[in-house]
Amino acid sequence: MPKIRVLIADDHAVLRTGLRLLIHTQADMEVVGEAGTFPEAIEACGKMTPDVLTLDLNMPGGTGARAIADVLRVSPTTHVLVLTMHDDTVYLRACLAAGALGYVVKKAADTELLSAIRTLSQGRAYVNVTDQPVVSKAETLAATKRIREGKATPLDTLSEREREVLLLVVQGHTNQAIADKLFLSVKTVESYRARLMSKLGMHSRADLMRFAIDTGLLSGDAPTPPAGE
Repeated sequence: MPKIRVLIADDHAVLRTGLRLLIHTQADMEVVGEAGTFPEAIEACGKMTPDVLTLDLNMPGGTGARAIADVLRVSPTTHVLVLTMHDDTVYLRACLAAGALGYVVKKAADTELLSAIRTLSQGRAYVNVTDQPVVSKAETLAATKRIREGKATPLDTLSEREREVLLLVVQGHTNQAIADKLFLSVKTVESYRARLMSKLGMHSRADLMRFAIDTGLLSGDAPTPPAGE
């Protein structure tokens, strides 16, 4: 029986070594490659087409959400398993919208990770967060199906108000100017800004600018969110 082919992407060499040793103890798995940056992970997936990619969200060379989408573009058969320290459904939802099929926090037991790899290799979702009931496995599969059919993007994780704040941020407005324009307090704008950046897995205005260009938000080509958000 063919082994599950796993590619490990994490910017910490010690962690990669530990994961490789763990996976190599399993008779049904093998590590086919490693990566320490998002670009390396995308390139390796394009060349090796692993069954499962374990992906850290905090690596050099981009953002987690964008990397997930790029991996699926170059290797549609690869199932992305996010392995992260973020035990939070905000990050989880952003990863699902980008196309990830699994999400496991790094503090989870070794058996949790191995179970996730086996589950994803069968094309089934696997989610491990403290407040997991907030995001059901059915929702995980549905979100992944939409992204792979081209019917959803990471932008779909944002509410209408968060999109408004995002657009104004990338247009160069200050928090005070955004507050004045939307009739909100500066503190509320800061909360919206922090929340949308967390959802998208981004850390700077430059990241948001690249995201807005990629999704067509600046050109007006981005899809509008469903009514009621």
